[in-house]
Amino acid sequence: MTINKLPHSGMTVTEVGEFLRNPPAGFSVETLGSCYRVHNNNNNNKEESLVLIDDLESCGGTVVFQKSLGRKVKMHNLWEYTSMRKSLLSKRIYLLVSACRENFSTANKSGAGVAYGAVLEQYVVSIDGNNPFIKWQMERGLDWTISSVAGESYRVEIDLTEALESWAAKNVTTDAPMEAKPVWRDASFTLKYYSDALFDFPHWFGFSKRKFKLRLT
Repeated sequence: MTINKLPHSGMTVTEVGEFLRNPPAGFSVETLGSCYRVHNNNNNNKEESLVLIDDLESCGGTVVFQKSLGRKVKMHNLWEYTSMRKSLLSKRIYLLVSACRENFSTANKSGAGVAYGAVLEQYVVSIDGNNPFIKWQMERGLDWTISSVAGESYRVEIDLTEALESWAAKNVTTDAPMEAKPVWRDASFTLKYYSDALFDFPHWFGFSKRKFKLRLT
């Protein structure tokens, strides 16, 4: 699988190895044996990045992103939700995704949709929450999914699969003529809001799960 280095408005996709060798502005990498520590540096005491990446194992060793909130962010009150919403709409958001082969035999047997095969490559994906089009989608999605956040518990998944498929169609070429296009694993992050309501029946019965997608165009 070959990556063509072409820019895409609002989103950048960088191989993990390339990210560690040449971290973008605002990041630095510390190597300790087989462990890499990625530091999110402050610019005049102002954090401009929102990192939502869990610790990972790469071919070069363990990679730990300092100050990362992880892929699943928990919020317990309206102040935490408001702060997270502000960050999502103003900062550059960083995620880790995997491009995989699709395991057609397992998918056909299970009937449960995509079954992931071997990992082809891992990427650090960043999206600009302040980009007008992305910001508009994020605001609309959050308003729709968490309209009454103060009184109920919610779980909201923000999915970037379509954005990555759009990016891959323009930037990724397969090395073998018959090789299928990659499928994307972990191409989302989740906000979990926990209310202290005593009778939060929608959450108890699983009716409070929401999902919306981000697109590039």
